[in-house]
Amino acid sequence: AAVRTVGSETFRICNELVDDMVTVTTDEICAAIKDGFTDTRCVLEPAGALAIAGMKRFCQKTNLRDQTFVAIASGANMDFDRLRFVSERADSSETLLSAIIPERQGSFRSLISAVEPRNVTEFSYRFGNDAHASILLGFQARGSQDAHSVQQAMEEQGFEVSDLSANELAKAHTRFLAGGRSPVAHEVLYRFEFPERPGALTNFLDTLNDGSHFGWNVSLFHYRNHGADVGRVLVGLQVPPEQRDDLDAFLAKLGYVFHPESDNPNYHQFLREP
Repeated sequence: AAVRTVGSETFRICNELVDDMVTVTTDEICAAIKDGFTDTRCVLEPAGALAIAGMKRFCQKTNLRDQTFVAIASGANMDFDRLRFVSERADSSETLLSAIIPERQGSFRSLISAVEPRNVTEFSYRFGNDAHASILLGFQARGSQDAHSVQQAMEEQGFEVSDLSANELAKAHTRFLAGGRSPVAHEVLYRFEFPERPGALTNFLDTLNDGSHFGWNVSLFHYRNHGADVGRVLVGLQVPPEQRDDLDAFLAKLGYVFHPESDNPNYHQFLREP
């Protein structure tokens, strides 16, 4: 796997002794690197973890159980740039969904309630129109049946849901591009920080919802769990100028560290219509 052309002696030996070949996906290789680290605290390179990935795929394909298998893993040519990709794709327990929900107050909370008590790993939204909102949502499931039950619970609430867990376009590109510019009126932008722990995002949404009586609409929301001790959320709110003092008072009572970003040039360049 680590060479362009197999050597003649290597080919001769493999030709005599290899009984079968198994192909695996990039995500399965990343998961194998994680498995190797979990068991041994050693970080393998992708080629070095191929044996583990192939062994897992073989056991799944043949439904073998209660037997002992040995994977010969070699190679640890790994750097931090590659580790960033591996850590993003190694979590096979993460389910990535897209959901179309009504653009009305309480829809966010209803969507999250279908996921609870599972850990939300990603939540992205950008206001598009007054009728419907498109959400990108990631969470940790306990298996395919568990993930399906969450999707079913969302659909029972009337949400249109699609599973993107095997969609390479979504995993490699769309999740990072979702949203974009919006001409939404009276938008203010804030970054929030909170202690990262199970249920932290839900608690943040509930606290933010305490200001719903002001009639402020959430026009942007982005959260990604990076495994750090601090969770970071980017939130856009539609707040008329005459209510900015109410907003300042509300934020002061919120209890979270926050940073105003409405004047950030990056916001105006990529997220705000002129």
